[in-house]
Amino acid sequence: MEEQNKYLDLLYKQYKNKENIISEIINLKAIQNLPKGTEHFVSDLHGEFNAFQHLLRNGSGNVKEKINDVFNNELTDKEKQILASLIYYPEQKLKHIEKLIDTNWYRQTIDQLIRLIKFSASKYTRSKLRKSLPKRFSYIIEELLYQVKTNTDKKEYYNQIISDVLTLKQGNALIIDLCYTIQRLVIDHLHVVGDIYDRGPEPDKIIDALIDYHSVDIQWGNHDIIWIGAAAGSPLCMMNIIRISARYNNLDIIEDTYGINLRPLLTYAEKYYLDNEAFRPKPTPETYSSKEELLETTKMHQAAAILQFKLEEQLVQRRPEFDMDHRKLLSHTNFDQLTVSIKGKEHPLTNTCFMTVNPDKPSVLTPEEEEIIERLMQNFIHSEKLKRHTDFLVKKGNMYLVYNDNLLIHGCVPLNKDGSLKEFKLTDGSYKGKELLDFFETSLRKAYTCPETYDDFNTDLLWYLWSGENSSLFGKKEMTTFERYFIEDKSTHIEEKNAYYTLRENEETISFILSEFGLYKDDSHLINGHTPVKEIKGETPIKAGGKMLVIDGGFSKPYQKTTGIAGYTLLYNSYGMQLVAHKPFSSVEEVILQNDDIVSIKRIVDRPVERKYVRDTTIGSSLQGQINDLTKLLNYLPY
Repeated sequence: MEEQNKYLDLLYKQYKNKENIISEIINLKAIQNLPKGTEHFVSDLHGEFNAFQHLLRNGSGNVKEKINDVFNNELTDKEKQILASLIYYPEQKLKHIEKLIDTNWYRQTIDQLIRLIKFSASKYTRSKLRKSLPKRFSYIIEELLYQVKTNTDKKEYYNQIISDVLTLKQGNALIIDLCYTIQRLVIDHLHVVGDIYDRGPEPDKIIDALIDYHSVDIQWGNHDIIWIGAAAGSPLCMMNIIRISARYNNLDIIEDTYGINLRPLLTYAEKYYLDNEAFRPKPTPETYSSKEELLETTKMHQAAAILQFKLEEQLVQRRPEFDMDHRKLLSHTNFDQLTVSIKGKEHPLTNTCFMTVNPDKPSVLTPEEEEIIERLMQNFIHSEKLKRHTDFLVKKGNMYLVYNDNLLIHGCVPLNKDGSLKEFKLTDGSYKGKELLDFFETSLRKAYTCPETYDDFNTDLLWYLWSGENSSLFGKKEMTTFERYFIEDKSTHIEEKNAYYTLRENEETISFILSEFGLYKDDSHLINGHTPVKEIKGETPIKAGGKMLVIDGGFSKPYQKTTGIAGYTLLYNSYGMQLVAHKPFSSVEEVILQNDDIVSIKRIVDRPVERKYVRDTTIGSSLQGQINDLTKLLNYLPY
């Protein structure tokens, strides 16, 4: 009772008097009866910033849908497309049409944008709308928003506002702010279901955009974890980042973006390594590299791979509880015969680069290698920009999220073949299901707080999350990186998926998993990323009778030949869920010149019997808690 009274006293200090408390209760109850805001789900962005920023600007087609709702019979299809492209890229579009616009165009366009804002903000409070408005024109926009068409008394007042805006040459600035306000209002909350990093060239720009976004959460993907691991002081995660960046000809992200000097590694690589076909970087249309640069990257790629394999073996040796002895492939290699023993079978090795490996002690680093790794590690740990980005990922991220009766997980919940929860057995106990994911998250947060400690259990577990059999982010028996580099027999490249990826087609399995996380409603869903949906081969992203949704459709360009599309996103508004398939994004210029878009197909996933309101959401539950507390405070007051 004493603690409760202290809590109520604190509440009273915040609200000052009885009238304020009553007003807040009325306000919160009113908010609960507003329609649920639109959630936007994206996944597996893999550094493709241009495509991602277009999704943010068009709300996965939500902007165009609002335009159709407001101007269905008023504008032609072409006029709607032109208006949409203006809203997506107002600065560029205005510059493109500057010779075609006049006073009438400004008045008409400002009116259209104001009408769109009013329509898009219809489910928000005035307070929330006010906070969404740009500061420089907030007064003007508010006045225009609340004009009443039938009120002739103030007609000249509104006309004068627009006239003064144009006379003072602020028409473009006002239109730009109105367009960005529409972008802000059509999406209430953004979910990023993992894998911002690797493959594509600009994950840093994606992170910067998310930092500035009004409302966002992140479910960590395996590629995000490896960057968090490097910032947390794991040399093994760091070398894996360098290897992947070299493989996709994207070392600029490390050197130029994060200011990490790779010169020590290059000097070392040029000393020991030669050209090697298997390690040449994958060509990309966005990046031009000279022959000299490609050769340097090829050599660094080899150096990073061998250092990674050495460090991995060291980790496997000190962590027998991870049960990864089968991944000590350097130790299973015959360096004279150039063969490796895998599961009792000898395989010839090709494209080898074992110049720095001691056959008698293959996992041992040379003093030169130890010095290079230490210098690189310090650069990663002390990169200000990388720390700012990984701080944001850790602050906004989780292993999973239960939100509005849906479960968001990047990878999987590890299962046995019979559908039971798979156990991860350690010396201090075993973990499975929700408890396993909670354990992983706790360990990650502990590791991140101690970046100078590199071989402790929690830091090593970050690598396990990347490649371990029981990792919810990896979801496979083993990662066959060594085999794909050095063995031609493709049967050794196969990475056997966890039973989850077969069983997730079954509605009973998904319902079982949802119940493990406390979700029992018929309209609950499990939302995944991680595995590209090969629509070109007839695979569907809607599984388990609609209870499972997979929204990795291949934003990463290397995947698009096998997926046939360029990604899925998901929209969830008060009327239900829509799955959106996207065409490959070409360029901002094409959107502006051709009024093109990347939304191709929308599929209705779920239409609830009753419309959803704020009171039915996670935020609604939080508001109800506040209402309960304020009601107690009101009853607690002596007058």
